Amino acid sequence: MFTRKTFLPFKGRLGGGFLLFLLLACTAKQEKPSASSSLWGETEEGPYDLYEIQSSGTIVAGTLSGPDTYYEYHGQGMGLQFDLAEEFAQSIGVKLQMEISPDTASLLERLERGEIDFIALEMPTWQTRSDEELLGEAIAKWWSPERVKTLSNSPLKRENVVRRHMRPVMQDAAHGIISAYDELFRRHSGTAGWDWRLLAAQCYQESGFDPQALSSMGAQGLMQLMPATAEAMGVPEGQVFDPEQNISAATRYIRRVSQAFSGIRDTQERIRFTLAAYNGGTGHVQDAQILARKAGRDPHRWDEVAPFILHLSEPRYYRDPDVRHGYMRGSETEAYVRLIMERWDQYRGSARSFASGSTPAPAKRSLQDGEYKSQVKPAEEWVPEE
Repeated sequence: MFTRKTFLPFKGRLGGGFLLFLLLACTAKQEKPSASSSLWGETEEGPYDLYEIQSSGTIVAGTLSGPDTYYEYHGQGMGLQFDLAEEFAQSIGVKLQMEISPDTASLLERLERGEIDFIALEMPTWQTRSDEELLGEAIAKWWSPERVKTLSNSPLKRENVVRRHMRPVMQDAAHGIISAYDELFRRHSGTAGWDWRLLAAQCYQESGFDPQALSSMGAQGLMQLMPATAEAMGVPEGQVFDPEQNISAATRYIRRVSQAFSGIRDTQERIRFTLAAYNGGTGHVQDAQILARKAGRDPHRWDEVAPFILHLSEPRYYRDPDVRHGYMRGSETEAYVRLIMERWDQYRGSARSFASGSTPAPAKRSLQDGEYKSQVKPAEEWVPEE
């Protein structure tokens, strides 16, 4: 067993305060490298240092969840501390694994137990230990104040705005045609177990029926698949923007996400939870269910869970000890579910009118892109302990 404990500050100006990017190497259980094979000339009695981290292929960072530290958005890590940690990990040739804790005391405890290699967090001070020379040298060589400034001001990091060319909400209401992709929605909706018009409503919310839509986080195509999701669903390389490949992969992913909520028997309710997870992540939705259950609400009813989806952008909720996935942009997810369900109802109404031979009534105006007004009542009866 190699033992290392290091406090290494990164000091720089950001928003009037000092940003300290702290790396604390800790006790970890690894297979000992032989003295002859050690890149840094370690011996079997030597410390767990940079070479051992590089040999493992992964460096584990601990932090607190929050919009300025670390959170997940569509399966992608976000936040300034995450960006700094990821860039450093790349510089030493390893993958980054982020772990969140509810408070700094928990972070230090996990450090002592060897569950994390370093802490990435904005904090007032730490002392630098002198016995982590190799890791310290690597950090000092890599870090500069310009990195913080560049990451903070990057337009791709500030907002997750989908760049897309919006098509009409309904291509031909008089003839019951929603989009140019109706046949593909019909063909693949059975995979998800959904009405094809629901799939169309989701597609409009995701991309506005633009097959070339691309978000600043890398979500692609009609159903805005993240690269990792497309790969997991078996989309051939270079074909993620193909409408049929994109829709087919999305329905397979929807089926997988839906299985996480198989305990919800009501079909309409399960659809709402699945949509929320497609947008905000299954783990975040399950965190909101946990909070709802703690408050005496029904975790299988969307209208009783949605208030806690909204609250997961507030520190006292996303740092609750029972919340595993931390901060989320809850207002976006709540609006996502609501607008899709409204549009699905409009599409079904138009189809019924067309089938009966009558002219469909004009659809009610829905909130447009960029607009948001929550219609969910806050959960005032319960707040977590401070």
